[in-house]
Amino acid sequence: MTDNAASSVGPLVTGAEIARLAGVTRAAVSNWRRRYDDFPAPAGGAANSPLFALAEVQEWLDRQRKGQEVSPEVELWQAMRAVHGEQMIVGLAQAAAVLSGEAGAGVPDDIATRVQRLVRTESPADVVNGLTERFMDSARRAGSDQVTPERVVRAVCHFAPELPSEATVFDPACGIGVLLLSIASKAGMRCRGQEMDADSACFAQLRAGLLGRSGVRIVAGDSLRADQWPDLKADLVVCDPPAGVTEWGREELLLDSRWDLGTPSKAEGELAWLQHAYAHTVPGGHVLMVMPASVAYRKAGRRIRAELVRRGIVRQVIALPPGTATSHALPVHLWCLQRPESARGADTNHTVRMVDLTDNSPDGDLEPRPDQVADVPLIELLDDTVDLTPGRHLRPRHRDYPGEYAALRKELEDQVRSLAALLPGLTAGGGPGSLDGATTSVADLARAGLVTYDGQEPVSASEQLDTDYLQGFLRSPANARRSTSASGTYRFDGRGSRIPRMGIDDQRRYGSAFRALSAFEEGMRRIDELSRQLAEVARDGLATGALAPEE
Repeated sequence: MTDNAASSVGPLVTGAEIARLAGVTRAAVSNWRRRYDDFPAPAGGAANSPLFALAEVQEWLDRQRKGQEVSPEVELWQAMRAVHGEQMIVGLAQAAAVLSGEAGAGVPDDIATRVQRLVRTESPADVVNGLTERFMDSARRAGSDQVTPERVVRAVCHFAPELPSEATVFDPACGIGVLLLSIASKAGMRCRGQEMDADSACFAQLRAGLLGRSGVRIVAGDSLRADQWPDLKADLVVCDPPAGVTEWGREELLLDSRWDLGTPSKAEGELAWLQHAYAHTVPGGHVLMVMPASVAYRKAGRRIRAELVRRGIVRQVIALPPGTATSHALPVHLWCLQRPESARGADTNHTVRMVDLTDNSPDGDLEPRPDQVADVPLIELLDDTVDLTPGRHLRPRHRDYPGEYAALRKELEDQVRSLAALLPGLTAGGGPGSLDGATTSVADLARAGLVTYDGQEPVSASEQLDTDYLQGFLRSPANARRSTSASGTYRFDGRGSRIPRMGIDDQRRYGSAFRALSAFEEGMRRIDELSRQLAEVARDGLATGALAPEE
């Protein structure tokens, strides 16, 4: 939808914002969309993140008696969305400028009026924090390099070194300043930041002022190509760099003095950011880098990783719990570096602490258990791969190979014994094609109200239809062919599938057989996985000496 079209229907809201308006969960809003034919149709957005006209939603909520009074903050947010759409950071910067008394001529009157109305009942700091939380929530769902997820901020703050109140903290990719302002919370700390997106940098600086943080200075610009702080040396540098960016300026920066540990390849932009951060530390200063897990083992970065280890710069690598980076499913690591006080390399007794929290909840305790920590000597890291993945160095030290092997072997034996019992009892039928006569399509069943959709899978919506029977026949060879295009591409679409007509008792007999076959297939998959795990444990245990062949 174009901006003009969006304006014509007024402010737009997400499903999460509808949930806030109605005082219910997001799941309830999704349920309303399925159950009520008169629920407003999307007025914008994408298929997986639709936007709805606020006026239509409020009218529907009123009709259903599900609405609540809309708060002035929500009204301000919706007015900003109506003007700026997906560019909400511009609206945040404008609102912060109004709160700071620095608004220019470009701020829409409606937004300025709503901001001024809010500060009659709330402090400017509360208003800007509320807007920041809403922006972070929307960025969490959509993914954004402008915002470091709250769980990542929590982890960085947990593992950060203790700093004196007069310390300097720097973030060269600070987005809207969430990580920088969170970690440098002590009064008197000097905070310096740089952000490529000018609106984000503007908002971060204005927000710092509204929070009373006088020691903060954030500037706009590309840190790698145009460093605005060339002489800055910080006690702590924190950085959540943009991940997977190949166009970071390698060709222009081949001879740059920051590449003291080696020139990063085009695919290793994260290691360019790491060396940029390291270049801005004082002797004894620290760097905390949020890194994709793949940076720990990719072949292209081996030389730089080796230098980090050999010189004693990398002190700790922490594998954070799955789900910590909520904007994507990829695991993330936290690399903790320290600039040595002297130019000499690390002594032979130096170790790198490996911490593996991947078994933990992302909202749980970040303090590792003893079995989640290993101090690995440098000599063990400086091999052909220089793999800094914590799990690779931890599991062999703490793994109970005999117990694991015995447990897996027993489970495999139990699964094999029970597998035959999962097969349904089948007898001769009427012959091939005997069920082709009286059939009906899933589309007809849906029109009759007998079928509904749970995601992509059709399920029974009536006592007249058995779900296992329905889905079993949907996976028949004939229906699979109907879902295969002329080019050979398979795309499941059950609407055109044909289902034999049977009474409910016969449906349940067939459904029971199909259900048993599914359980058999799942048992086979489990046996395959157990076989793989068992062979891996046996091979590793024999190779490390943790297991030995019987006499």
